[in-house]
Amino acid sequence: MDGVHDLGGREGFGPILGKDDERPFRSDWEMRAFGLAQAAAGDADWSIDWFRHCRELIIPAEYLTRPYFDQWVVTIAAQMIDAGYLTLEELDSGRSSFARQPGYPPETADEARAYVKSARSYVLGSEAPPLFVAGDAVRGKSLGHPGHTRLPSYARGRRGSVIAHHGAHVLPDASAAGSPRGEHLYTVGFAASELWPETHDSRDQVFVDLWESYLERI
Repeated sequence: MDGVHDLGGREGFGPILGKDDERPFRSDWEMRAFGLAQAAAGDADWSIDWFRHCRELIIPAEYLTRPYFDQWVVTIAAQMIDAGYLTLEELDSGRSSFARQPGYPPETADEARAYVKSARSYVLGSEAPPLFVAGDAVRGKSLGHPGHTRLPSYARGRRGSVIAHHGAHVLPDASAAGSPRGEHLYTVGFAASELWPETHDSRDQVFVDLWESYLERI
């Protein structure tokens, strides 16, 4: 989906401010927001791509002004309401009307912590043979679509070459729509001057991991 989140290569948003240390959280509430997202990940209908798609639906002014983990809280709340775990009235009042169900005990902090630390793989087989091999000239498809996608706008319609094939992995577009399937994934190299013509003197290259349906042969 084209949206304000797809900022790669766009100008006018100021410098990217680095951090003077490697702390992932600046306050306790950010840590709790992260923990809530990890706990929600145990739901069978949840996927990282669904979470990202819901974040991308935040209206641009909110997306650009809310702190990063504040966006997470908004996204989690919207997902919980969508799934029927919460109501807007409960959020407004700050009081839960949830009736505890003994057969479904709440996840503990230790269980959420173990989930975060567990190894995960997004490899998912595909019966289709790969369409491309290293060295093939390709182009990012020009058209987007209304759902979630990991094809950045700066790579659409741009020519590059396949650097590596990584086998089949979960296609984010399908996963966000609730129908996960595997599709071949490639690293594609682009000349920086192909992506941003104003850098015509640059010899830099940009490497992007792109799924097969994002590409067309030149």
